[in-house]
Amino acid sequence: MAGLFTEQAAVYAAARPAYPKDLFAKLSALTAHHRRAWDVGTGNGQAAIGDDAVQVAEHYDSVVATDVSAEQLRHATPHPKVRYLHTRDATPGEEDLVAMLGGGEASVDLITVAQAVHWFDLPAFYGAARRVLRRPGGVIAVWGYNYRVSPVEDMMARFFSTTLPYWDPRARYNTAMLILTNYIICL
Repeated sequence: MAGLFTEQAAVYAAARPAYPKDLFAKLSALTAHHRRAWDVGTGNGQAAIGDDAVQVAEHYDSVVATDVSAEQLRHATPHPKVRYLHTRDATPGEEDLVAMLGGGEASVDLITVAQAVHWFDLPAFYGAARRVLRRPGGVIAVWGYNYRVSPVEDMMARFFSTTLPYWDPRARYNTAMLILTNYIICL
């Protein structure tokens, strides 16, 4: 999976859409503490720090941003509050993860996954998240893109249905109609 983004990491960093700043303010307001966040599948850091403004890092004392693609991480913008870590797997083993995050169990206030959860071993991810997420008061926020934009909706639907046979099998479920309008937050 990491190899899928190696050759085009620079283009990916330049072209991937940014997330709305108020999304991160709203997520921050949901957490009881603001010490540590973990951005899982950070790619080149759009959720961790964003392009034109800090995102998660604006609201938390420290952010650990992990990804399986070393090349994506090389294109991430450095930030004093963000520690980028290359992981061997999308979801490291629980013991490795707790050690890697550096705060021990129940030490993470916010876990973000921006357009990456389809690559994860979900039982392993949620098991690890349970161990590191602060209780009570911790939040897991997982989101993806809403590709249905009015003027191009039909064109995009044709594009996805035509190209689906050529997609990596792990990414295919993205075509399911899991549409979040205006980033509905579910807890």
